[in-house]
Amino acid sequence: MAEKKIRWGILSTANIGLKKVTPAIMKSPLSEVVAVASRDVAKAEEYIAELGLTGKARAQGSYEALFADPDVDAIYNPLPNHLHVPMTLAAAKAGKHVLCEKPIALNAKEAEQLRQLPKGIVFHEAFMVRHHPQWQRAREIVRSGELGELRTVRGIFEYFLTDPSNVRNQADIGGGGIYDVGCYPITGSRFLFGAEPKRAVSLVDRDPVMKTDRLASVILDFGGGKQASFVCSTQSVSHQSLEVIGTKGRVELVIPFNAPADTATAIIIDNGFSPDGHLSRREIIAPCDQYTEQANAFCRAILDNKPLEWGVEDAIKSMKVIDAVFESEKTGAWANV
Repeated sequence: MAEKKIRWGILSTANIGLKKVTPAIMKSPLSEVVAVASRDVAKAEEYIAELGLTGKARAQGSYEALFADPDVDAIYNPLPNHLHVPMTLAAAKAGKHVLCEKPIALNAKEAEQLRQLPKGIVFHEAFMVRHHPQWQRAREIVRSGELGELRTVRGIFEYFLTDPSNVRNQADIGGGGIYDVGCYPITGSRFLFGAEPKRAVSLVDRDPVMKTDRLASVILDFGGGKQASFVCSTQSVSHQSLEVIGTKGRVELVIPFNAPADTATAIIIDNGFSPDGHLSRREIIAPCDQYTEQANAFCRAILDNKPLEWGVEDAIKSMKVIDAVFESEKTGAWANV
């Protein structure tokens, strides 16, 4: 007998869903996309046609109609950041499980509202990187002791986008680099240290017109001499990197955040045997769609009734770090997490 599939409804026609997440969900053997909702039903129909879902998925002309659809088990929420919490709560109260884009909220206080989610609802903040084998392998190496004592996680995540109509450049609804890409090295460092930072300090430059943070440098103090640092930007050349550094070795994720789904990637393990790194070990990671792996894990949590490793409390902890980063921007000093 074929295993039951989770029936997905896509909340809005956001580009991240169209280009990345919905096609990945469609590849999951545990998933089927049965509905797409937009406040403009014609846009939902176009979305369905573009993904080849005509006759397989129906268009809904409102978010409320999607929540009320009895044939939908789970919702993917890629709405702008300020709508993550209210729409996640609305979907969950209608009995739908929710995979919601990151960051989960605009601040920790807002994120804490998710503690109201009904019992039995599976919720997951969509940090797809945690499902990629390269991240899991990096954490495995850290835990093995090969790197010695983990001391530093150092990251960069940058791109160039100055279109004021793009939601990433609209400060009042959660635009800016820290929310959009800075959250990745924050989550990544927490993932690799297996701990929470105690305080944060930041240096932030804001666009004079759009008021969004366009360049930020951040240090996170994990205590005991352990620290993470990263630079994120929405107005710099596209670039990303991540290093995990211990007392005996380091791991470098070559494409840490946007690893391509159809080609292999690699991690580099360097034990310091050569100054130029030519004696480093390279491990090839097979092609993997991290969005599909995320969908598989989410569906498995529903079907097997087993909680995911990361849920509401993890999302709140992440927002507390982001709150501290913004607080430090205001005061020019360290801010407690």
